[in-house]
Amino acid sequence: MTANTVTTAIYPRLSEAIRLREQGETDRAAQLVMAHLRERPDEPRGLAQLGLIAAQTGALGQAEHFLRRALTLGEKNPELLRTLASVYSQQERLQVAESFTRRLIEEEGDLQLRPLRASLLDRMGRHDEAMAIQKQLVEEDPRSIPHLLAWGYSLRAAGDVEGAIAAYRRAIAIDDEYGEAWWGLAGIKRKVLTDDDIAAMQQALTIAIDERNIAPLNFALGRAFHDRGDFARAFHHYNEGNRIRAEAINYDSRALTDEVAEVERIADADFLRAMPSAPLGTDQPVFIICLPRSGSTLLEQMLGSHPGIEPVGELPYIPAILRSFMEISTRRQKLSVPQAIAAMTDQQAALLGQDYLARARLHRKTDRPYFIDKLPQNWSNVLFIRRILPQARFIDIRRPAMDCCLSNFSQSFTAAHASSFALEDIGQCYVDYVRLMRHFDAVAPGMIHHVSYTGLVDDPQATLRPALDYLGLGWDDGIAAFHKLDRVVRTPSSEQVRRPLNRDGMEVWRPYGQWLGPLERVLGDLAAG
Repeated sequence: MTANTVTTAIYPRLSEAIRLREQGETDRAAQLVMAHLRERPDEPRGLAQLGLIAAQTGALGQAEHFLRRALTLGEKNPELLRTLASVYSQQERLQVAESFTRRLIEEEGDLQLRPLRASLLDRMGRHDEAMAIQKQLVEEDPRSIPHLLAWGYSLRAAGDVEGAIAAYRRAIAIDDEYGEAWWGLAGIKRKVLTDDDIAAMQQALTIAIDERNIAPLNFALGRAFHDRGDFARAFHHYNEGNRIRAEAINYDSRALTDEVAEVERIADADFLRAMPSAPLGTDQPVFIICLPRSGSTLLEQMLGSHPGIEPVGELPYIPAILRSFMEISTRRQKLSVPQAIAAMTDQQAALLGQDYLARARLHRKTDRPYFIDKLPQNWSNVLFIRRILPQARFIDIRRPAMDCCLSNFSQSFTAAHASSFALEDIGQCYVDYVRLMRHFDAVAPGMIHHVSYTGLVDDPQATLRPALDYLGLGWDDGIAAFHKLDRVVRTPSSEQVRRPLNRDGMEVWRPYGQWLGPLERVLGDLAAG
């Protein structure tokens, strides 16, 4: 007899809540569960269901609370345990998530959690351990496409491009409609897609019905036609892939624009001067901030070749800590992010900053004075970072607007970069980003150092010397050999930064100019820069 069968027999109201939750009717399900718990406080099955509902709706803090409470009171089933592991992962509490997941695998025999553990190890920078698990999974189930793709992504990040190509092609041989496998191939920074590949993708598009396959198939075809100089067909497929993604999420660019405007109103010169300035501990983070596809991986690789700077990649912690902070801050009243930051106490700020530094230490392998966190979207989190980490340094790298925005539009991004799904939206995002950078330059001159992508490529030493001065460091000739730095790079630019400097990323928008009118209109004067 299963747990759900027992619940149906003993608690019919809870049974109905389970049915509603599984159908996505979370509000009605939550009402039934809360009515059940009013009659039976601390009943573990009810607490577990409340935790599962909270997890389903993204209320991760509440989900953790109720799931752990249910577990303490004796409720223990695979769904609860896996969901709690997933909650820890989504909170980016990687050490806790990895330890919990490992224990479930070892003590409960839940082998289905091995892919999650591999992902957690990889995100913690323990790449060899992650790849060992991924290799084992592929060997045990060589026809599992998700296992093959994860293996391929890891091989590519480690610099084994040929191994990655082989993994993607094995996945395609199993299911040639699987869009992410084709995009894995297309994402390789050389022409690997053949004419036969194009024919196979076109055939797959005629029969594919799952938008999760159709969108990446379009992006892969876009890349294939781009490589052949057929820019009309390339743009058609980029546009179609983005249209599908945009319709699925209903992104509204006004939310970001409004938040930037509110930062401008709240964070004036007096506000920033009043923030504590004493360093929080001895760790010295440097945040590379920008829009995606702006050259942040190149900048990190070059700065990371300096003996005083350790590159640690794109750390997910600032957005995760901000999300948890906002979940707590908005329980009793509705607050925007800038309002919540303005209301933050010094004690709260110190605790959040210490949390970030503790998580970041998982990725440190040296005792170099500085470490780089290059998560691009932290450009919109500068005020939050400055509040919780007084010693933070910011380096903004800016790629010319038309190249940057088209590069976003032609990349098969997830919903994490939802502004890239429409030319108008990515253009507005660029406008908002520049506007916020200009605001901070006006009210806190010198807080953010700016680097030109074009200058970095054309004259790296002249461009980087001021950035190093900003950090109190001198020039080092090792920077010129950045492409020889041996490290795992998990971004779309993983191959590019293993090559000497080149101008391949310059003026990429021009062949598409006739279709970029909506982007140019939003960018205004920025389109010329």
